[in-house]
Formats: sequence, C-alpha cells, structure tokens
Amino acid sequence: MEKNVFALGMVELKEIAASLHCKVEKGLQENNTEISCIPTFINPKTSGINGKSLVLDLGGTNYRVATVDFSSGNPKIHPQNGWKTDLSVMKTKGFTREQLFKVQSDPIGETKRDTDMPIGYCFSYPAESLLNGDAKLLRWTKGVDIKEMIGKPIGKPFMDYLNARNEKKFTGVKIINDTVASLFAGLTDTSYDAYIGLIVGTGTNMATFIHSNKIAKLNPDYAHKGLVPINLESGNFIPPYLTSIDDTVDSLSNNKGAQRFEKAVSGMYLGEILKAAFPLNEFEEHFDARKLTTIIGYPDMYKEEYVAVAKWIYERSAKLVAASLAGLVSVLVSHDALVKSVRLVAEGSLFWSENRKGDDYQKIVDDTLRALLSEMGMNVKVRIDQMSNANLIGTAIAALS
Repeated sequence: MEKNVFALGMVELKEIAASLHCKVEKGLQENNTEISCIPTFINPKTSGINGKSLVLDLGGTNYRVATVDFSSGNPKIHPQNGWKTDLSVMKTKGFTREQLFKVQSDPIGETKRDTDMPIGYCFSYPAESLLNGDAKLLRWTKGVDIKEMIGKPIGKPFMDYLNARNEKKFTGVKIINDTVASLFAGLTDTSYDAYIGLIVGTGTNMATFIHSNKIAKLNPDYAHKGLVPINLESGNFIPPYLTSIDDTVDSLSNNKGAQRFEKAVSGMYLGEILKAAFPLNEFEEHFDARKLTTIIGYPDMYKEEYVAVAKWIYERSAKLVAASLAGLVSVLVSHDALVKSVRLVAEGSLFWSENRKGDDYQKIVDDTLRALLSEMGMNVKVRIDQMSNANLIGTAIAALS
C-alpha cells in the first residue's frame, strides 16, 4: 500500500467534529439515535463527599471489589487496586443469575466492613439508567447470555441477595458504566468549567454533563434541574471519511453496521484493520492493538510495508479520538459560552500506550485536539488526566451521592 488512505487533514477532522456535534444534539432530543446520549439519573456530589462504600467493577468478565473511604476527604481504597477475579465462567452456557450472584459475592466476603454502607456498581454492559439510581440490563455482550436478567434491574436483586447473607447490611445501590465512572472521578478537582470521561481501550466511549434544559427527551418524572451525566455511547458514531478497508472490517464483524467509530479507533479492531489492508497475507487470528504497537515499536522485525501501515492506523485512531473530543467540546461551549477549561479523565490501555518510534497515542490526541480547537475558534483548554483507579473512585462518588 503506497498511499496513506488513512490520512486525515485538518479539513476532514473539523468535518468529523462537526458531524459528532450534530449527532450528539440529535441524541439529546430523541431516543434510538446514532449517538444514544443516555442520561444517568445520579447527581454526583462535587463537595462534602463523606463515608464508606463497597465498589464493584465488572469490566467484561474481569471483576474487582474494593471498599472506598472518603471519610478523610481523599479516597482511600482497600485493597489498593481492589480484589481482582476472572469471571469468565459467566460465559458458560446455561449460567444462571443465582450462580452469578454467588461468584460475585465470594470476594465481597473478604472485605472488612465495620458498618452498613451503600454499593456503587460499575457495570460495563448495555444498561438503561433508572430514576432510583439502579439500571435495567438491555442486553449482554462479550459472550455472556444470562437471559433471565435481561430487561430487569441489575443492582437491587443483587443487594437483596447480599443482605440476606451478611450481618452488615447494604443501604442502597447505584449503577453506572465505566465512562461515567471516569467522568465522576474528574470531580475530585472542582476547579474546571466542564468534565469529560473517555475510554479508549478494547472499546471506546465518552461521557459528559449536559444541562437538563438541553435534553428534550429527559424523563419528565426526573425532577432534577441542572447538570445531568450523559453516557454518549459514542462508539456507535459513523464518522465521515471511513475507508473501504473499514467497510471490510465491519462486514466481517458480528455486529455489521454498528459501532463504526469503535471499529476504526479501538484496540479490539486496529489489528483487524491492518489485516484487511493486506487481504492476501496471513496474520494471527487474534491480532489486536498491542500487536500493532509491537510492529511499530520493533520495525526491524517486520515487513517495511506492515510498519508503515500500522503507523497510519495508530495515528488515525488518535486523530479520530481528538476530532470526537473537539466535537463534544463544541457542544459544551454552544450550551455555555463561559466554558473555558475542561478536565478529561481518560482510561484505556490504547489511550495510554507508548510508541517507541514516534509520538505516544496520548500526545497525538492532545496535539491534534489543541490544533482543532484553535481552528474551530474555541478558546478552551482541555487537561487530559490519567487517574489511578478512576473507576473505583468515580463509582464510590456515585454510591455516596
């Protein structure tokens, strides 16, 4: 491949940003749109956060349990990174809700709890937020299929299960997804005008706060007037300037037509893009972003054409993320012209990956975003932060709010 078909200049990137802006606005007005803009009915505290909570983090089939204590102001996590468990058993055919509750509750028995406390649950499967802070499971993904749980609340049945088996009780449960958890974690510094949570790892997504008066589709029974956390589900964005190679990757996927932005950006698919660029060559079956970055980092070990195309794919991914962020920042500024500073808490192995032979992913995003905001006439500074245990901290904030 002699020509870089993945190249995106400033004109194209601005069009991508503008497209996302329009589709976010539509998602705030209507249901079942390309960018869903799902409200989360939890109002996180930005000050006076106090108390202890149990935090559960189910990211795919990786499961973490921790207690988070805000009693001294700063969050203290025990153990430091949570108890980690592989719950791949969830994928077993015929696996039941009772079995899931059992394997989830086992590590909770190891937590030292001297008082009753609420539960914060970071749940990384498609779910609809409920007015009481719980969420309803919409569908399973990632090979899990526990049918009896679909369409039902996620948190309260599990809390009831735990309360029937523990002396120290749980007083409530709040459910959020990982992107909203990153968004909430950013609130530990309240000096910014706006906040964004971003995931760029195996998948990709964004979340932010939108004022209730800008969300026409908001449930009329939701009495809160002010900022509402919005899970964009932006991985389903269809940006302009995708290539025929992206069409091939999409056609070979198990969800054709969906998650087009994710298929151009995220770690799960970057290797598939490289394979599709060389359809007559043989590659390993499972070829993800980690292997792509290995090709970039150790060019002497691979064909020169593979190295060049791998770099193009890596750089395009970062620039697409920057364009999507610029589009979201433009939404925030259009809603409130006083927004001049934004804190972005970013999670994901791809976002924080290092490039031994060039600019790291995060630097490409940062440089491109700065240039785009300037080109689009926005005097806004976006600070990109990496936070240790952002999921656990953000979920604890939800539980204690």
